[in-house]
Amino acid sequence: MESSPSVAAARGDKNGEEENGSNSMRTAESMLRLLPMSLCIVSLVLMLTNSQSSNDFGLLSYSDLGAFRYLVQASGVCAGYSLLSALVSALPRPSTMSRAWTFFLLDQVFMYVLLVAGAVSAEFVYLAYKGDAAITWSGACGSLGKFCHKATTSLAITFAVVICYAVLSLVSSYRLFSRYDAPIGYTNKGIDMSAVFRT
Repeated sequence: MESSPSVAAARGDKNGEEENGSNSMRTAESMLRLLPMSLCIVSLVLMLTNSQSSNDFGLLSYSDLGAFRYLVQASGVCAGYSLLSALVSALPRPSTMSRAWTFFLLDQVFMYVLLVAGAVSAEFVYLAYKGDAAITWSGACGSLGKFCHKATTSLAITFAVVICYAVLSLVSSYRLFSRYDAPIGYTNKGIDMSAVFRT
C-alpha cells in the first residue's frame, strides 16, 4: 500500500526538523566547547607575561613558582583539548558509544586537572596576600602588586573555565547515559520472602 503524498510530506517535515534540531545542538555544543578555549588562552597569556621586579624580592616571574608553571601547562593543554573537541563535535557524523564515552571521560579529567591547578595556585596567591611574614613571603604583594593582580585575574579566569567544563561534563553525561535504557522494574510476586529469610 502506497503512502499518500501528505503522509510523505509530513515524514519529510519531521526528518527535516530532527536534522535542524541536531544541527543546532551540534553548533551550540561546539560554541560551548570553544568558550573555555578562549578563556584558557587569556589565562595563559596573562600568566606567561606575569613578571615584575622589586627592591625587596628582585625579579619574580611565574616560572619561579611551580604552582604557576603547572597552571600554565594545564591551561595550554586544556585550550588544545577544547579546540579539538569543538572540531570533533561540529562534524556531522552520528555519535557513537565510544565517542560519547571519550567526551564524558575527557571532560571530567580536564575539569579536575584545571581545578587542582587553580586550587594550588590560589593557595600561593592567598599566602602572598595574607600569609605569616615569619614563614612565608606574605609581604610580596605590597612590593609586587602588578604580579599579584595578574595572577589573581588568571586564577579567576581559570575557575570560570572549571565552571564551563562542569557544564560540558553535564552535557556529555546526558549524551552518554541517555543512550542506556531505564532499569527494568522488579516485582517479587510469587516469592515467599519469609521462607528466604527464615533461620
